[in-house]
Amino acid sequence: MELRGLHHVTAVTGQAQANVNFYTQVLGMRLVKKTVNQDDVSAYHLFYGDEVGNPGTELTFFEWPRLGPNQNGPGSIAKTWLRVPSLAALEWWSERLDQRGIIHQGITNFNGRAVIYLTDPEGQELALVDDGGAPGGTPWSKSPAPAEHAIRGLFASTLIVPQLKPTAFVLTEIMGYQTVAEVASANPSGERMVVFALDQGGAGKELYVVEQIHAPFGQLGIGGVHHIAFRTPNGDEQIEWMERLHRSGLRTSGLVDRYYFQSLYFRIPGGILFEIATDGPGFATDEPAEHLGERLALPPFLEPRRAQIEAGLTPVQLPQTQA
Repeated sequence: MELRGLHHVTAVTGQAQANVNFYTQVLGMRLVKKTVNQDDVSAYHLFYGDEVGNPGTELTFFEWPRLGPNQNGPGSIAKTWLRVPSLAALEWWSERLDQRGIIHQGITNFNGRAVIYLTDPEGQELALVDDGGAPGGTPWSKSPAPAEHAIRGLFASTLIVPQLKPTAFVLTEIMGYQTVAEVASANPSGERMVVFALDQGGAGKELYVVEQIHAPFGQLGIGGVHHIAFRTPNGDEQIEWMERLHRSGLRTSGLVDRYYFQSLYFRIPGGILFEIATDGPGFATDEPAEHLGERLALPPFLEPRRAQIEAGLTPVQLPQTQA
């Protein structure tokens, strides 16, 4: 029974079309699935990833335009870290972000790795990090970014919690992470940041947990992250994870069939939502790989409602870079 690292990160957008434009045209990620939130079919669920949306490469969004702006604090997933293969790639991205008018802090260092911090147009906190050429992730062939510099997937997530100890227990005693470092915080309040890693860390296998004891709890909104998902290879192992979580006293959603993968949800102490998702069957289940994301895809149980669902959505057009 294993976790293979991050599977996907799901955030919130207020405007699907602008979101598509930024993540495909500016960051060069492929829109691999345009579907709906299966629990709220009035909302798009947009999936971005590598050439075929391999697990571990996906940044996804629910479109909820009526929410207010996100406010990070305890209980929040505060930053999404995306990986690129080299320092030269970061230098290329620094120039590109300047050309596109995207505010960033230049190339800096975090825990021994070169990184660029930026925000998307809706305020979501992002980081591009040099993964040292780690394997995994196939750059999108139509990306505006050259293959040698392209985003290859997820590197890490930053969590903010009200107390470190209960989160550390879940990560280390239940999920198999190890505590590998404590990073000094630039915040004058003296908050702690601890690095947790699977298999010695690296691409997709790190979490940065910030303890903010006295801060007000965060409030999810546009530009925030709804949940993060972790990879498990198949449904049999997912059942084992469900049983392990139950034995540990954590309540779960039970197994949820999302058609493109199977999900298991649970909240850790402090309220952050985690998911354990299977690696398959994948996004080419209902669309040819060369045409991923070009039409509204619905799982079979929603297909009879297509006309009603489409009527409730504002059409989203693919940018020319993905034509």
